[in-house]
Amino acid sequence: MHRIEATRGDAPLTTQDVDRIEQLEQHIAALESENTRLRAGAELNSRTVEHLAQEAVRCSEERLSYVLAIRTVGVMFWGQGFALTDVNEAFLHMTGFTRQEALGKTWQELTPPEFHEATWKAVNEVTSLGETTPYEKQYVRKDGSRWWGLFAARKGGDEVVEFVLDITARKEAEAALRLSEARFRAAVEAMQGRLWTNDATGRMVGEQPGWAALTGQSFDEYQGYGWTSAVHPDDVEPTVEAWRVAVAAQRPFGIEHRVRRQDGAWRLFALRALPARDDTGEVREWVGVHTDISNRRAREAELRELNETLEMRVAQAVAERAHAEEALRQSQKMEAVGQLTGGLAHDFNNLLTGITGSLDLMGTRLRQGRTGELERYIGAAMTSAQRAAALTHRLLAFSRRQPLDPKPVEANRLLADMEDMVKRTHGPGIALEMKLAGNLWRTLCDPVQLESAILNLCINARDAMVEGGKLTIETANIHLEEACVAPHDMTPGSYVTISVVDNGAGMSPEVLARAFDPFFTTKPIGQGTGLGLSMVYGFAKQSEGHVRVISNEGQGTTVKLYLPRHRGEASDEDEGTGLASVPRAEAGETVLVVEDEPVVRALIIEVLNDLGYQALEAADGPSGLRLAQSGQRIDLLVTDVGLPGLNGRQLADQARLTRPNLKVLFITGYAANTTQAGGFLEPGMGMMTKPFSVDTLMLRIREMIEVRAG
Repeated sequence: MHRIEATRGDAPLTTQDVDRIEQLEQHIAALESENTRLRAGAELNSRTVEHLAQEAVRCSEERLSYVLAIRTVGVMFWGQGFALTDVNEAFLHMTGFTRQEALGKTWQELTPPEFHEATWKAVNEVTSLGETTPYEKQYVRKDGSRWWGLFAARKGGDEVVEFVLDITARKEAEAALRLSEARFRAAVEAMQGRLWTNDATGRMVGEQPGWAALTGQSFDEYQGYGWTSAVHPDDVEPTVEAWRVAVAAQRPFGIEHRVRRQDGAWRLFALRALPARDDTGEVREWVGVHTDISNRRAREAELRELNETLEMRVAQAVAERAHAEEALRQSQKMEAVGQLTGGLAHDFNNLLTGITGSLDLMGTRLRQGRTGELERYIGAAMTSAQRAAALTHRLLAFSRRQPLDPKPVEANRLLADMEDMVKRTHGPGIALEMKLAGNLWRTLCDPVQLESAILNLCINARDAMVEGGKLTIETANIHLEEACVAPHDMTPGSYVTISVVDNGAGMSPEVLARAFDPFFTTKPIGQGTGLGLSMVYGFAKQSEGHVRVISNEGQGTTVKLYLPRHRGEASDEDEGTGLASVPRAEAGETVLVVEDEPVVRALIIEVLNDLGYQALEAADGPSGLRLAQSGQRIDLLVTDVGLPGLNGRQLADQARLTRPNLKVLFITGYAANTTQAGGFLEPGMGMMTKPFSVDTLMLRIREMIEVRAG
């Protein structure tokens, strides 16, 4: 500090002036020192305040980050216009929005319309009061679904902070509880029963309005076991005993007993009670219902009586219907038998007349010594006999009792071999076309019967085309599903079809409906037996197949034969039809003949003897078995299948116990258990169908013996 050299004009300063100046200088120096100190303090305070402010900001940001990091509570910051300025991760998780999508949204966008009014109330509260009371409302997620939240808000400066807790699970649980209670009330009302509760020991405690309304008992009257006074005296003891057992066992309880209602009437009630358990499984009380079943029991009694009456009437009606059905079946059977026997009698009388007439003339000519004409009469008798055999064969085919010898058959090859024969049968006026499918499957059937069936169909087609026409024979592979075969009694699977198609007269619906009936024919008398289609039908069914006829009057007929596909190897057999001269027996060869028909047995024995065989004979199964079990030499057993006492198959089986290598030739007209030779015959066995020629029988006997000898 500079010292003040003060003067007053030209006059020198006085001592007093100097003192004052010195005092002033001291004062100024003091002020300058204080000013320096104050400036240093102000500089220090400024730095402290800045540090404190920065620290406050850091703490505030940490607290904000902590709030925003809360995972269970959603936090929202609303700015002007109540638009979102910031949110925490919990809120984003609750709504499904990203942060960028959420920022700027208004509360109206996040709130369903029905909750706008309540939200406006909260907005007014926070605006005017600075905070809200907690509210429940729904929020909208990004995907449009809704969730329940419990929220509260507080105003802080220019922003409003909202905190929300997701209470969706609680609200759903409450709704489920309300629904359960509503269902329970509805169930009780639907039962039209009276609800009551007992304590864990089975005593009625507390207010029981349901029981009081039912019985009219007061609170004091029904407490404990007082409720039993409203139960019929005869039902009290069994009810109490059963109730105590159920309480002790802690299991559901049910019984029926009579209860006196408030109006004094005794009514029958069904009692049902269930134990109510706590979380530990301990029974806390029993909840029961009394349901009036008096009217139901009365109706049940009436229904039982009515049912008994109805059952009696139904039984009577069933018996009457069964009697009527039996009478109808008997009538139909007699009609069928009459039709069958009438047709048989007509045809067999004609055939027998040819046979007996020829034999009569043969006898007359022998007595007259005119033997030159015998050959003609013998031929006529044989023709009639063969026609009789064919008729019998057709009958057996229709009844599905003909003996079959199924073999793997190439249908295309069989039809190709038949082509010339079919052409000769039809003549030049009918054109034949063969449409044979490539890669046709094999089928398993009797080739002889198949050939006969096809020939029958071709003859029927020829007769339907009086003025000529076109006959088509077609083959195909087909696979039938369950829906296709169910109406026709067939098995689903693969089939070979053989179709015979003509463009002849066709059939009317009435004729088509009877096409398979035996002895039904539209041909003139003497030109048809009516067994052709019935024979085809019987053969197809016996071969596990089917036959279908499609026909329209004036447009022609298609007969389609279905035969099951055979997946085995083809048969190498190619049977010849020519007969060689019958060879004689070798020394000592013996044949046992068991036949119950004396004429047939005598003929076979005679021919065997003529050919040099030793012949043993028996008229029934037991006699034949005794000879088979003897020590005599037997090279072949020839036996009928249908024998008295012991059938042919039983005879063969027992004979083979002592003669394991015995060859057996069965001869049969029909037998229910031999209709499929392939399943009936074992190695070393053969079968022939009556009638047969003597030469054919002897050739077969020779073949079987030679095979055994070889």
